[in-house]
Amino acid sequence: MNSLRFWARCSVMLVASVLLVAFAASASAQVQSTTTTTVGVPTREVKIESGEVVAVAGNNLFVKMADGTTRDFPNIPESARVTVDGQQLGIHQLKPGMKLVRATVTTTTPQVVTTVQTVTGKVWQVNPPLAVILTLDDGTNQEFKIPEGQKFIVDGTETDAFGLKKGMVVSATKVVEVPETVVTKEKAVVGTMPWDVPVLIVAPK
Repeated sequence: MNSLRFWARCSVMLVASVLLVAFAASASAQVQSTTTTTVGVPTREVKIESGEVVAVAGNNLFVKMADGTTRDFPNIPESARVTVDGQQLGIHQLKPGMKLVRATVTTTTPQVVTTVQTVTGKVWQVNPPLAVILTLDDGTNQEFKIPEGQKFIVDGTETDAFGLKKGMVVSATKVVEVPETVVTKEKAVVGTMPWDVPVLIVAPK
């Protein structure tokens, strides 16, 4: 027996700590940026709900759940279909006494979005350890705030803000790692007539 799948997707973004291993730019012009996403191992949670159709009022479906409570599922779309004894039925074809079973599979996928920004310029003015003004390739000057522990590369040698001098050509990198959690829900609904035995649902992977 084919089962109906209602697909719903939502994303929950959880922004965690930001790892700074380079300077934070107060302006983004002429700062080269690349972004990569590393996807972790997803986890799945399966929830099975069953109930009996009590009534259909307009596009509202009332179902008596297994725990004895009656739930109102409002605004069921006309396009929604439930497989009942091999037939695809719409909301207005559901009758009291029909048994419904719904499987909801929630997939949670962790991922880390890494943004790497790099800049190269000539030191025009430096105020260690707080900020540095660089002259960029287009001749404009930009001020960059310097976080604690920031290192710069000058002629292949690493130095801190106190080692910077006017006229030096320096490069630096900023790496931001933002953990995110993407949550996807998949739903499958089937039904049976009152005299039939409810079918076994195999939750989609």
